[in-house]
Amino acid sequence: MTDVVVLPGERAAVTVNISRWRAGVPPDAWPDPLPASGEIWRRDVFAVADAYRAGSVSPRQLLTAVLVWGYGPIGYGPWRATKSLGADPDGKRLAYALEELTASAPDEEVLRTAYQRFRDPDQARLPWLGPGLFTKVLYFVGYRRGVGGVQPLILDRVVASQLPVEAGVGRRNGWSPEEWLAYLRWAAEQARVRGVEPDAVEMAVAHNR
Repeated sequence: MTDVVVLPGERAAVTVNISRWRAGVPPDAWPDPLPASGEIWRRDVFAVADAYRAGSVSPRQLLTAVLVWGYGPIGYGPWRATKSLGADPDGKRLAYALEELTASAPDEEVLRTAYQRFRDPDQARLPWLGPGLFTKVLYFVGYRRGVGGVQPLILDRVVASQLPVEAGVGRRNGWSPEEWLAYLRWAAEQARVRGVEPDAVEMAVAHNR
């Protein structure tokens, strides 16, 4: 878990109805480390991801934590999360997609492989878990703070709509692995120039700053 209260660039917590979420997802998939208050910061999801890499949180609990933060107060969030979880009842597809990200700081080939696995119906694709959500999973599991360079970052419709042409990402949904990697390289260079973390670049883009 990060030792700062708020990550640089993070403007506010995501506020959710924890009781509604707990009632909506399978009991075995609930991540106990999430704050009972329903105010979820990125650091809270990173804490679950740290526990996942340490083996004390299951792949399903990890996915729930990311989806709680990712969907936030959207009403259909628990329903869609249940559909995603239901397609992977033992968490093996998720674990397979993430296996190489848990070992060490991932390089571009590891990131490309994980992204491709989440897109492939024969490997780790799950219903209602497109790039806008599975890049959130890749971000929380694979990001290594303080390392710099190419880091896994969130790419959803909000981010894509604000990226400049030189980031190499189309405005549509369903981006290719190469588009995602082009964006990661662009963000890494922006972070180097600005003297910030790559995810601070992502947050600035999302907030149009």
